[in-house]
Amino acid sequence: MAKKDAPPRWDRKMQQRLARGEAAALGELYDRFASLVHGLAHRVLEDEHAADCVTREVFVHVWQHPDAYDPQQSPLRTWIAALTHRLAVQRLRATETAALAEGGPGTAEDLERKVRHASVAARADYIVQAMPAPLRAALELAYFQRRDYRQTAADLGVTEDEARRRLRLGLQLLSTAHDAPSPGAPPEYGGAA
Repeated sequence: MAKKDAPPRWDRKMQQRLARGEAAALGELYDRFASLVHGLAHRVLEDEHAADCVTREVFVHVWQHPDAYDPQQSPLRTWIAALTHRLAVQRLRATETAALAEGGPGTAEDLERKVRHASVAARADYIVQAMPAPLRAALELAYFQRRDYRQTAADLGVTEDEARRRLRLGLQLLSTAHDAPSPGAPPEYGGAA
């Protein structure tokens, strides 16, 4: 079995700084990940105010429990995304369950379907944000601007073979949003806790 790579230095240092109670570290972490956290929360909850609340909850949790993150287990970005996902799904379940209890439309099965759909959408967003910029650019051209691989190649200034490769790799990464978890990553983002 191969030895697990050492965690990135920035992740280790950030965890240590948070554990020491450095407020500046929390600010730096917020600046780096707030848009990711808010975007994932909004994708699950489809509500701006609820996404704002989850964003605050995530950073409060990180501040109050810095030792909950283990740099040996996953990158900090992945851990924060998984935490965001978990808190957003908890809020979605609580809100929808309360609505069902008050006689709102739908069933428990509808709620689970909504949670699954929101989870896949959030994972897909995370995958797109985390993929290398050349792959993301190719997918954005193909999807949002309806470019074929030839047009994508011309727009990016690469060969047609390279454009096809980028599109294929990007789509392969994106297809994992539906896949079963794989060992080593947090469950919400592809693996075991």
